[in-house]
Amino acid sequence: MKHFKNKVVIVTGAGAGIGRELCCQLSKMRATVVVADIREDHAKMTADQIMNSGRTANYMRVDVASEMDIQHLIDVTVLQYGRIDYMFNNAGIAIGGDVRDLTLAQWKKVMDINFSGVLYGSMIAYQVMAKQGFGHIINTASATGLMPQPGNTPYCASKHAVVGFSQSLRYEGVDLGVKVSTICPGHVQTDIYKNMTVANVANEKIVQSLPIGAMNPREAVDIILKGVIKNKAIIIFPASVRWAWRIYRFFPRLLDQAWLQKIRRIRKLKNGS
Repeated sequence: MKHFKNKVVIVTGAGAGIGRELCCQLSKMRATVVVADIREDHAKMTADQIMNSGRTANYMRVDVASEMDIQHLIDVTVLQYGRIDYMFNNAGIAIGGDVRDLTLAQWKKVMDINFSGVLYGSMIAYQVMAKQGFGHIINTASATGLMPQPGNTPYCASKHAVVGFSQSLRYEGVDLGVKVSTICPGHVQTDIYKNMTVANVANEKIVQSLPIGAMNPREAVDIILKGVIKNKAIIIFPASVRWAWRIYRFFPRLLDQAWLQKIRRIRKLKNGS
């Protein structure tokens, strides 16, 4: 894809999963990639993987929940390269369980990373891109940003916020030359669920209950980048998620039992059944 050749790209949450694969694929396309992750060792691993393939990469420890960290990331990138072509706000976490068992501190942590992190990355990059007259912001939401996900309500709420914010910003950016796209994937083979906290449920039970056949990150990123090139408003995948979304939009009651089974399954796991 020559589309990304010589472009300056920032990717947050780039230490693993979709973020790492984005960095690797974009670097193969000769983009200049800035690898950002709160886990500096993971960011370095991504950068090393790129450099071991004969390409260049810069990495930086960034806590996306910190406005100062995001401001520094973008300031350093602009100072070094003179512009930002693409901003992938990809970092995220999941904390779930029965809402009765969740604390407000857990809610705040999810919203700080999943929504505020996207907000900071988008708004600070947006200011730069509006002055440039070009640029593309790509925010990672989820299929749960389009539909309910009982048992993972904080994550679902944060991703709904990302979708609403991103789609609104997309229209504001049109006359300024700034594009905005939202990524809404289904289950992808990343560490987010392995690292997930579920209130009063052992993590291994959650991992064992995950659906079979999750998409490979490489396949997911291929779909994402093709969608970015086409400037799609919402990049939804796989096909099963697109169909579920259509059903939910037009015949929401058909999925009532699916949503009820989700929270019932969480409660059974909590009770040790």
